[in-house]
Amino acid sequence: MANLSPSNFRPRILVVEDEPSIRDTIVYPLESDGCDVQACGTGEEALRRVGEMAFDLMILDVGLPDMSGFEVCQKIRIRHSLPILFLTARADEIDRVVGLEIGGDDYVTKPFSPRELSARVRALLRRMTRNSNPAPHSDSDFSVDEERFVVSYHGQRLDLTRYEYRLLIALLRQPGRVFSRAQLMDAAWEEPDASMERTVDAHIKSLRAKLRGVFAAADPIHTHRGLGYSLEEIE
Repeated sequence: MANLSPSNFRPRILVVEDEPSIRDTIVYPLESDGCDVQACGTGEEALRRVGEMAFDLMILDVGLPDMSGFEVCQKIRIRHSLPILFLTARADEIDRVVGLEIGGDDYVTKPFSPRELSARVRALLRRMTRNSNPAPHSDSDFSVDEERFVVSYHGQRLDLTRYEYRLLIALLRQPGRVFSRAQLMDAAWEEPDASMERTVDAHIKSLRAKLRGVFAAADPIHTHRGLGYSLEEIE
């Protein structure tokens, strides 16, 4: 595989996999494509490394010896928004949806081909590059720092999950536009078909609660029954 990333961008990837043979299968092709790859075999070590160094993407095994990959993801999501691609030996649909909804961005089932995994990594890196465009619409209520994945509301930083952040960014880019649930799923989820549209409603509800927690007098997200959601347009 070639052209995994632009020539002036060498993505730093953390591979968290306890099986050495599988780890080597992942690391070698990524390094061959110009990635800066680090690897470890436990969740504890992964958390330590993420706390010490910035990564562009994590490939995370669900079945680690000390804790599940889902637990690792939840801990990382408290402070970091790097893309996470889960590896799992289980193809159960419920596990797949749970993994995506707690903050994972993609999901590959073992056994996998290096070509498939590289394609998934390439797609996530492209998504990251698109999200690094100049900040969206900003007004007196919201301010956005996309390099740090931070949105502030009335001067207070919002504690957002990855999907809440993506949903809010999509709304902020086009205030006043009514987005259908399907459009918001496309904007926020790597694999929108793996989630259900009611998931959007749950994340919007949580996002609204966080906005009200900062400024209870306003509700900038509008519901359009039978259509979807929009962000209040500031005139």
